[in-house]
Amino acid sequence: MAKAKKTAAKKAKPEAKRKSKKPSTLFTIGYELAKPDAVIAELKRAKVKLLVDTRAVAASRKPGFSKRQLAASLDENGIGYLHLQKLGTPDDGRQAARAGKLESLWKIYARHLTTHDAIEAMDELISIVKSGQTVCLLCFERDQACCHRSRIAEIVNERTGADVVDLVPALL
Repeated sequence: MAKAKKTAAKKAKPEAKRKSKKPSTLFTIGYELAKPDAVIAELKRAKVKLLVDTRAVAASRKPGFSKRQLAASLDENGIGYLHLQKLGTPDDGRQAARAGKLESLWKIYARHLTTHDAIEAMDELISIVKSGQTVCLLCFERDQACCHRSRIAEIVNERTGADVVDLVPALL
């Protein structure tokens, strides 16, 4: 009897080793209608370690959200910053979004994601997420459903199994 239990225990060990750790959570956040402090507070609440800026142009008319200012504020709060410009929406896609033509935006962005540069940037993001680091995607649009970051998050989810959670910072 003791021998049978020992054999069963030996067989169970390799299975336990094959179990991979639970996929991480990928967060997203839009800074429209928010102040930098509110965005950072939300990131800290979610224990985000790296903010990935997915804007094609990391400049903003909103104080505190241009690349250098944002990176400095994040650094002061123990959060890393990475600008993956090639995951940003191309100019014609941004024009479609401003005009409220979401179907055009999605077609343009889907085409953009097939470019070499976008594929490389997506692979870099996926590698970071797979490493287990707590990551949040940033763009302007408050509503994730109307933003290209939702498409990025879908792809990351498909390729890593990471759960996707949209963070919503407090309003101005």
